[in-house]
Amino acid sequence: SSGINAEYGGGMGLDISYEAVAAEAYARITSGGVGMGIGIQCDIATPALVKYGNEELKERYLRPTISGDIVACLGVSEVGGGSDVAALKTTARRDGDEWVINGGKMWTTNGAQADWMCVLANSSEGPVHKNKSLFVLPMDTPGVNVHRKIEKMGMHASDTTETTFEDARIPANHLIGEEGKGFTYQMQQFQNERIYIGAGTIAAMDKCMESTIEYTSQRQAFGKSILDNQYVHYKLAELQTELECTRDLYYKCIDDYLAGED
Repeated sequence: SSGINAEYGGGMGLDISYEAVAAEAYARITSGGVGMGIGIQCDIATPALVKYGNEELKERYLRPTISGDIVACLGVSEVGGGSDVAALKTTARRDGDEWVINGGKMWTTNGAQADWMCVLANSSEGPVHKNKSLFVLPMDTPGVNVHRKIEKMGMHASDTTETTFEDARIPANHLIGEEGKGFTYQMQQFQNERIYIGAGTIAAMDKCMESTIEYTSQRQAFGKSILDNQYVHYKLAELQTELECTRDLYYKCIDDYLAGED
């Protein structure tokens, strides 16, 4: 990962714009699951650990994740709620020098092969935006159960699972950053995730345009190519304009992010 310091096995410590360029290149791969798997490792499950994790967690989990020796996944969405992060039900209860996690996560990318999960859970009874914490949860922890691999319409090279936790105990130092800051940390991680996914989406749109132009130039009807019809030119020009506007908006989001804006 270009944005993670070489100290932990990353690249040159470059800003996220370099990661966006790489994500656009990954999206050129016909299998979308390849870029998705890389994104989980570098920009979706690890940013909070990079920023707020203690040194022991970084050495034990971040370094081998970035080197590709172990696989990470992110546990946020649940059966009863996907985008509504504040409404999640998974709990983490402090018991001496351990945290006890109960609940479950849904639609977890990399879940079937992951070695650890960056999991968001309610760690207190306070306000929903201040009662959550992020944890490093090893997937071989007793009480962690991967129930099924979910069948999807696409991205078959990328596994997606349902996982439950039944009194899964982890050491107290597996807390990422401060207790109660998990919602904020996860919103920050989502910014990295959306920048990464946005790059892939735009690259996919580029591929669609290129394929459409190639097809319409080759497809013959009434003695000429479909592309030779003026209406098709107009429509393609309109679509390309929308694509370029989207690209500019995306690049502006990166500029705003680098300027410190949310």
